[in-house]
Amino acid sequence: MAYVTVPKDLTKVKSKVVFGLTKRQLICFGGALLVGIPLFFLIRGRVPTSAAALIMVFAMLPGFLLALYEKHGQPLEVVARQIVECCFIQPKERPYQTNNAYTALVRQSQMEKEVNAIVQKAKERNERKSAGQAHPRRKERNSGCHPKV
Repeated sequence: MAYVTVPKDLTKVKSKVVFGLTKRQLICFGGALLVGIPLFFLIRGRVPTSAAALIMVFAMLPGFLLALYEKHGQPLEVVARQIVECCFIQPKERPYQTNNAYTALVRQSQMEKEVNAIVQKAKERNERKSAGQAHPRRKERNSGCHPKV
């Protein structure tokens, strides 16, 4: 009886399209062939055949690398972008910063105290203004009459 090994993580299994190659590999190999073969025939008459073959290999190498190279499940262009960002785009010194929940709560309580103090001050000012005077509409309501418009 034949035994077949089944990987534990089925998300790492890639679907094969033709000749045991994935779509990505077929596209990259096709692009490399479209670049390399015409280049070989164009320069074969001007340089020796071995040099033309070597130039063709170097011209096709990026396509092969894009098709086959993976590091930690990431394709070559993702790895290259991360290297460029790390070395050239992001700052060299990145200080450690935390989001401390306790300091956020302290700031929030301080702001609430400030707001309450402002509201209290406004209430006291309004009370001093109208000390001993009833609100004009309150008088009218209490008298049983409707306010005159």
